[in-house]
Amino acid sequence: MKRMTQAEATSTLQSALADGRKGETTDLAAWLRRHLFEQVMPFWEQHALDPQGGILTCINDRGEVQSTDKWLWSQWRAVWVFSHIYNKLDHDPKWLERAQGIAEFCLKNGWLEKEQGWALLLAQNGAVLRGYESIYTDGFAVYGLAELFRATKEKRYREWAGRTADAALEKLQHPYDQLPHFPYPIPLGAKAHGVPMIWSHVLADLGEALGEPRYLSAARRLSAEIFKDFYCRDSDRIIEFVKEGGGVFADPEGAATVPGHAVEDMWFQLHVFQQTGMKDAPRDLALRLIFRHLELGWDQASGGLTLAIDREGREEVGWKFADTKLWWPQTEALYGTLLGWHETGDTAYFDWYEKIWQLCLDHYVDWENGEWRQKLNRDLSPMTDEIALPVKDPFHLPRALMLQIELLEARQRQQ
Repeated sequence: MKRMTQAEATSTLQSALADGRKGETTDLAAWLRRHLFEQVMPFWEQHALDPQGGILTCINDRGEVQSTDKWLWSQWRAVWVFSHIYNKLDHDPKWLERAQGIAEFCLKNGWLEKEQGWALLLAQNGAVLRGYESIYTDGFAVYGLAELFRATKEKRYREWAGRTADAALEKLQHPYDQLPHFPYPIPLGAKAHGVPMIWSHVLADLGEALGEPRYLSAARRLSAEIFKDFYCRDSDRIIEFVKEGGGVFADPEGAATVPGHAVEDMWFQLHVFQQTGMKDAPRDLALRLIFRHLELGWDQASGGLTLAIDREGREEVGWKFADTKLWWPQTEALYGTLLGWHETGDTAYFDWYEKIWQLCLDHYVDWENGEWRQKLNRDLSPMTDEIALPVKDPFHLPRALMLQIELLEARQRQQ
């Protein structure tokens, strides 16, 4: 089916949103499916699948490959996406074939025995270009392998997921500033919100996939750490850096909030609560913090979530590219607001959901090339600067779309 034009897509979505607000979500789920399978995934199928193994993600918004280097951060995230499509939305064997192809490339070339973790960067042929530099790469490996295990039930994917998780749990016993943490520096004496955020989520997911209580227990512990140490009650927000033992870290890093990160983490935690059966989980707080960080991060002048803000409103923010408006915070906010509406029935969440979708249709969806524009300046003009990694990968956007579809289709089945 031919991809919808901007006018067609906008008109159809606006109608579906109006029905969705009234609880009639069939058309909205159908629109999201079409957007995923006609606008987003064809971009990756056309431009990024590599016959030599893995997926090419050093790619620009036009689909032009800038480098054949392969960041395992992106490779494992793609494994999750293709596996999840197969598991939840479309049982076409091609999705599983792609997930396995990428995973096998990583398994063949990327594990570093001495470090008990995954290389950061491989050449197109699998040669290691950069070694063990990021515990986040290990987290995405666990995430992808757990989802691939769900799809295949193959013992070795289970074993690799467990092996990676076990090695990471040993590393997580050390101070966070000693962890390999590329691409986000952790100041000496600090610990970073991103570490318990990602690991609570992937360990809960792994524990559920494997039926393994010790991973669920670790996820509960890390979830509790987020609310104990990184939630600042005085300013009612998630702070990205705190002291290693808890408490306020020096400015500017100790005053930085990344609104999209906080929104993403709060829906992570709502999933963690359910997957781990957490008793006395701060569910209401997590839901409220989704709303709170949208209010904190939204740019009233131009629209969209800015990447980072300072607790005191100062111009110096302890986070690089703070004024940019990347695509991923907007995608995470779409799922976070839809989940908030689903969980509470509060139409204020749906108001935000509609508002964010309109922004994305107008500025992020790439109607000419497919997929979305990845990086915008504060005034919503395109930007080309490298941020964090030199990649554009199939993860935040397809994941957000899939989770929205699953949520809406589950509502349909319950009605």
